[in-house]
Amino acid sequence: MEVCRLDPTGQVLVHRNVPSTPAAFLEVVGPYRADLVVAVECMFTWYWLADLCAAEGITFVLGHALAMKAIHGGNAKNDKIDSHKIAVLLRGGMLPQAYVYPAAMRSTRDLLRRRLHDDALVTDLELTIVRAAKRQDGDAFHRLKSVPGIGKVLALTILYEIHDIDRFDRVQAFASDARVIKCRKESAGKKLGTSGAKMGNVHLKWAFSEAAVSLLRHSREGQQLLARLEKKHGKGKALSILAHKIGRAVYYMLSRGTV
Repeated sequence: MEVCRLDPTGQVLVHRNVPSTPAAFLEVVGPYRADLVVAVECMFTWYWLADLCAAEGITFVLGHALAMKAIHGGNAKNDKIDSHKIAVLLRGGMLPQAYVYPAAMRSTRDLLRRRLHDDALVTDLELTIVRAAKRQDGDAFHRLKSVPGIGKVLALTILYEIHDIDRFDRVQAFASDARVIKCRKESAGKKLGTSGAKMGNVHLKWAFSEAAVSLLRHSREGQQLLARLEKKHGKGKALSILAHKIGRAVYYMLSRGTV
C-alpha cells in the first residue's frame, strides 16, 4: 500500500510503498503518532486497517470513493498520486467521508450480502442471521417486519445496512443514503436535472425497491396508491415514489421506536 504523510503545513514527511501488514503500517507511522489521522479510500480492503487503528487509538476516517472526484479527475492516476491527494483532501477538511461500519456487525452484514448471491445452504444461513439480528436489536427487527411488503430477508437487509438510525439527523439524509431520492441540480433558479444516482447504499435501494414490489402483491391499498401515482408521474417513477414512501416510513419507525 502507498502511504503519504503530511505535516500541518502540507509538507510531505513520508511517501512510499510499504507491505499491507499491521507491522509495516505501525512502523511507518510510528514517529508521527501524536495527533495522527489516517484516511483511506473505501475500496474493499479497509476493514483490517480500520480495526488496527481502533485498537491502537488512532483516529480513522473512510473516504467516500464515488465522491472523491479530485482523485479520479486527473489525467494521471496511480496509487502514489492517489495517496497524496487523499492526504491533501484530509488536511484541507475536504475529504468526503463514508460510514465506518462497526466491526462487531460486519461479518453478519457481509454474510447477508453473500446470501443475496448464493442460494446454497440458505435455510441454515438465514437461521444464523435471524438469531444474530435478534441478539443485536430484536425490537427493530420485528418493527421492520410489521411493514407490509417487508419480510424476513428484507428486514434483515435493512437492519444491518442501517446499523444505527441515529446517524441520520433527518429523513432526507436517510432517503438520500438509501438512493430512494435523486438530488436536484439547480443554478440561477433553473432546474438542471438530477445527479447522484450512484451515491449512497445500493443494498438499501434494492431492499426498498423489493419492498415496494412485494407490497403491491399483497396490499390493495398499495395498488390503489400506485395507480394514482402512475396517472400523475408515469409507471416507472410511480414505483420509485412508492419505494421512497416505504423508506421514509422505516426511518420514522426506527427513530421513534414504533411499528
